[in-house]
Amino acid sequence: MQRTARAEQVGETRERILNAAERLFAERGVHAVSNRRVSEAAQQGNNAAVGYHFGTKADLVRAITRKHTRRIEEARARRLGEIGDRTDIGEWVACLVRPTTEHLADLGSPTWFARFCAQVMTDPALWEIMAEESLASPPMLRTLEGLNRCLPDLPADVHVERGAMARDLILHTCAERERALAENTATPRTSWHATATGLIDAIVGLWTAPVTPCR
Repeated sequence: MQRTARAEQVGETRERILNAAERLFAERGVHAVSNRRVSEAAQQGNNAAVGYHFGTKADLVRAITRKHTRRIEEARARRLGEIGDRTDIGEWVACLVRPTTEHLADLGSPTWFARFCAQVMTDPALWEIMAEESLASPPMLRTLEGLNRCLPDLPADVHVERGAMARDLILHTCAERERALAENTATPRTSWHATATGLIDAIVGLWTAPVTPCR
C-alpha cells in the first residue's frame, strides 16, 4: 500500500514537471528556461526536482516528446490499417497530418505541444531527439513509404526540398493556430479538423506542383 502511494506521488510529480516544462519551453524557448524555473513552475520545493526525475534538459525534452508522440503514432497506426494499399495521395497526406491535429483537438485549449515542437525544431541537437521519437517511428516510416509510392517522379533534390517544406508547413501552421487559440485571437479555420483539411489540400498541391528547371 505504502509503495503504491509512493509510486502514485512520483507519477504525479513527474506529470506536473512535464506539463510545466512543456508550457515554458513553448512560450519562451528551451534554452531560455532553467531547470530551476521548471521546478518552481511545477510547484516543487526542491529546485533539483527536474534533474532527479528526468536527468538533463535533453532528457526532459525527450520525455515531453514521447508523451505526445506515443498517442499520435497510435492514431497513425489505426489510419494505416484503414488505408491499406490505396494509392490516393490525399489519403496518405491525411495520414501524415490528421493524427497530430486530432491529438491537439483532444487536448482541449490551451495547448502547448505544437509550439513546443516549433521551438525544439530550431535547435540542431534537440531536433535529433524529435526525429528519433516521432519521425523514425514505424507508423511514420510506413506513412512516408506509402506517400512516396503515390508521388510523381521528382528529381531527388526537389523531393528533399518539398519534404522539408511539407514538414515545416505542418509544424508552423499547427503552432500558429495553437498560439491564436491560447491568445483568443482569430484563426483562419474554425476547428482543428478544418485546419487539417486545409493543410492536406496545400501539401497535395505542393507535392504535385510542376517543377521549373533551374537556369
